[in-house]
Amino acid sequence: MRVLFIGDIVGQPGVQIVVRALPWLREHERLDVILANAENAAGGSGLTPALYRRLRGAGVDAFTMGDHIYKKQEIISVMNEDGPLCKPANFPPEAPGKDFVLVTTRDGLTLAVFTVLGRLFTRPVDCPFRAADRVLEVIGDRAKCILVDVHAEATGEKALLGRYLDGRVSAVVGTHTHVPTADERILPGGTAFLTDTGMTGPYESILGRRIDRVLQTTLTFLPTAFDVATGDPRLAGAIVEIDSASGRAVSIRRLLLSEKEIGVSASPEVHSDHPAPGQS
Repeated sequence: MRVLFIGDIVGQPGVQIVVRALPWLREHERLDVILANAENAAGGSGLTPALYRRLRGAGVDAFTMGDHIYKKQEIISVMNEDGPLCKPANFPPEAPGKDFVLVTTRDGLTLAVFTVLGRLFTRPVDCPFRAADRVLEVIGDRAKCILVDVHAEATGEKALLGRYLDGRVSAVVGTHTHVPTADERILPGGTAFLTDTGMTGPYESILGRRIDRVLQTTLTFLPTAFDVATGDPRLAGAIVEIDSASGRAVSIRRLLLSEKEIGVSASPEVHSDHPAPGQS
């Protein structure tokens, strides 16, 4: 099973490059499942039903979210439906949405997807480690292939969750910081890990926001609107290949694709696979 996970989609630039790139990526990379964190798709904060439908139509099979999940409250109607959109699993049980999503491929294989929020430097939430334990118990034998999105600020917390879940899930990938890291690897138990997949959106920016607005507020303390920037949109993510029989990861590869590279068969920004130990 070949899975593409797309890091935080930010605003219209992020949505547009996803819509443009996915048909080519699905064919070129022989993708079975496409996942995306879409919590920043609507103007940089939240997700609307219209954008959800647009991204679904472009080929995204399932969505994870993060701390901005309810910023556009109209998305709650979608979350209450039986759609492929999950809330952070360590949110209260009363919070709208489901704890995990099951995706079935054309070949009849099943991938389970869920996300947890970190607790360091973020809003108070339940323990992500215990939440992951609980979700995995519920998933049970319904899926051998499992991907976990760790939406967290601290790199160490993401690394700890990767180690905690090693051997129990197929992949642990991080989101939230909007900065891609270069530490992709297969952990000893067979779990693919990447601290942060990075941002899918405008890279001529400060984490997706207009540079001038962020700089003005930083220097003067005068509040300004941190509008989403527009320059240099890129699609960031990771491609994970999973042995569907065992649920162990075979390889993980970072992806950082600019608009001009869409449709190019060999891109300098598509990084080499990191195979599992003994499979290089």
